[in-house]
Amino acid sequence: MRMRDTLKPLLLAAAIVLGLAVKHPGAQAGEMQTAIVAGGCFWCVEADFERVAGVEEVVSGYTGGTVANPTYRQVTAGGTGHYEAVRIVYDPQVIGYEQILSLFFRSVDPTDAGGQFCDRGESYRTAVFVSDPAERRIAEAAKAEAQAALGQAVVTPILEAAPFYPAEEYHQDYYRKRDIVITRYGPKSKAEAYKLYREGCGRDARVRALWGDAAPFAGS
Repeated sequence: MRMRDTLKPLLLAAAIVLGLAVKHPGAQAGEMQTAIVAGGCFWCVEADFERVAGVEEVVSGYTGGTVANPTYRQVTAGGTGHYEAVRIVYDPQVIGYEQILSLFFRSVDPTDAGGQFCDRGESYRTAVFVSDPAERRIAEAAKAEAQAALGQAVVTPILEAAPFYPAEEYHQDYYRKRDIVITRYGPKSKAEAYKLYREGCGRDARVRALWGDAAPFAGS
């Protein structure tokens, strides 16, 4: 799942496209690295990061909770402690962990502790999950930089990595699927339903309001 389009002609995005990433500590040539983040609806986070140069795969799933192999119904009903999250597999020779997290913070509302956009509740909160001290240092620095850039408190927590459970198959690549679902607007392909949901939920409008031209995905 590689990016075939270009992002907005921003300095940050240009650095990614040109492969000017700082490599993740300990990365070896040809060795893929993994980042796990929660940014509200995982359909949207997956759709955003699958367009980034150097990202090989994005998997929607659940993490941070207390129930093994949770279902979507369990997670969204609340009480399991899980976040809707994505696992981003990337090539550190093309893009670094620092840049993944910089893009992440600028693709969400990190000032909102109660969910994201129209989606409320614990499963839609933002978070960064780290697997070692090096990742934690980078994540804390990215959070501090985002807070300074916004001039507002960033409430996104940096949490220890927990088991990641891939979501049900019908959630994977939802934004590009062509099978038909019934929506309030009538029968639509999943891809069409996704676009209607994303616009109706106000995700891009809020991200643009917060980040302005620094928002790498909103409205692109």
